[in-house]
Amino acid sequence: MPPASSGASATHAVALSSSSPAADSAADSRLTPGGPGYRRMSFALFLAGVATFALLYSTQALLPLVSADFGASASTASWTVSAATGALALFVLPLSALSERFGRRAMMTASLSVAVAVGLLVPFAPSVEVLIALRAVQGAALAGLPASAMAFLAEEVRPKALVAAIGMFVAGNSIGGMSGRIITGWVAQAWGWRAALAVVGVVAVLCAVAFRALLPAPRHFAPGSLNPKSLARAVRTHLSNPLLCRLYAIGALFMTVFGAVYTVIGYRLTEAPFSLPQGVIGSIFLVYLVGTVSSAAAGKLVARLGRRGALYLAVGTTAGGLLLSLSASLALVLLGLVLITAGFFAGHAVASSSVSRTATTGRAQASALYQSAYYLGSSAGGTLGAVAFHAGGWAGTVGLGLLAVLGVVSVTVWGSHVARVERRRDLVARSC
Repeated sequence: MPPASSGASATHAVALSSSSPAADSAADSRLTPGGPGYRRMSFALFLAGVATFALLYSTQALLPLVSADFGASASTASWTVSAATGALALFVLPLSALSERFGRRAMMTASLSVAVAVGLLVPFAPSVEVLIALRAVQGAALAGLPASAMAFLAEEVRPKALVAAIGMFVAGNSIGGMSGRIITGWVAQAWGWRAALAVVGVVAVLCAVAFRALLPAPRHFAPGSLNPKSLARAVRTHLSNPLLCRLYAIGALFMTVFGAVYTVIGYRLTEAPFSLPQGVIGSIFLVYLVGTVSSAAAGKLVARLGRRGALYLAVGTTAGGLLLSLSASLALVLLGLVLITAGFFAGHAVASSSVSRTATTGRAQASALYQSAYYLGSSAGGTLGAVAFHAGGWAGTVGLGLLAVLGVVSVTVWGSHVARVERRRDLVARSC
């Protein structure tokens, strides 16, 4: 994505393309692929990503069973997902501010600890209302992890390796989302949805313990203050940056598609003509492996196509998957899910890494604002996707997804237009 103001164009161009010799020199002590500590750091954050997404979306594959057990509609049951993602979106900014004061590693550890504790209580919810409330608390607890992880990577990893490092964290998200849904699907088929959520909670505990043991101590973190005025100033600075605002919008729109599709797909596959059992529906989430590959490959895509080119490829892949999913053929529906997943994770990795590289100050707040937009998109997608499914079936959900994809295209095209206008202005200014 190009910069949107001539005064900031040089800064953004440097941030998005290459670093200066001075910056390279200052980054010499940061982690780099092949260097000491990089693998431990990557694996630790990979496990954090696994735990985050396994917990955050633990009820998504179980929504038909939750609906049946509590006598709740699809739109009501969808709030067990939307409440978690919505709470995360609301709390990610204040918790990122705490990470500026107390450290990224401390915040990530505290977030996972509280989230897994709540995860062990969730299976005992006596009503759908209590289940939704517990999920909201769990989402709020997890809010301290995503933005802190992005800021940790931006501080501890060399700039040229940042996209790949964030790609690994996002890959952990995809593995967590996939494994959580597969585990819950088969366990629920045998012992019910409560036992399935209990198993996810235990897996998350193990991931959290390994994460804390493996993550290296930060070497480049400088504690900040908890001054609300400073926080507000940082937020205003980021929201006044048109490039960052476009990236936030892209993240929200991509996640709207993803949230809508994966919230509703279980209901569709339990109905005719598919009528699949819960365990098989859970196994369909193996397509998340495609997201692992596409997010980890985001750095190579950007190097070959540029950031806008990589986003256009992600958009086209997602739209193609949505259209294929309209088929009555299970094979084509699965192929559609593969394309939607690949496109989403590639687009998310490109957008989130662009935020981390663009923000030269207040990185935690910049990442937090992206995460807020991203998870608000997930919450909106889950709820609106269920409403669209109730009103128009799967075609209604696909229509919602295509509107969001069109929004990504519009934002990206507008950014390209702004960049062309600025280049013309620069040429005129130099010629004068």
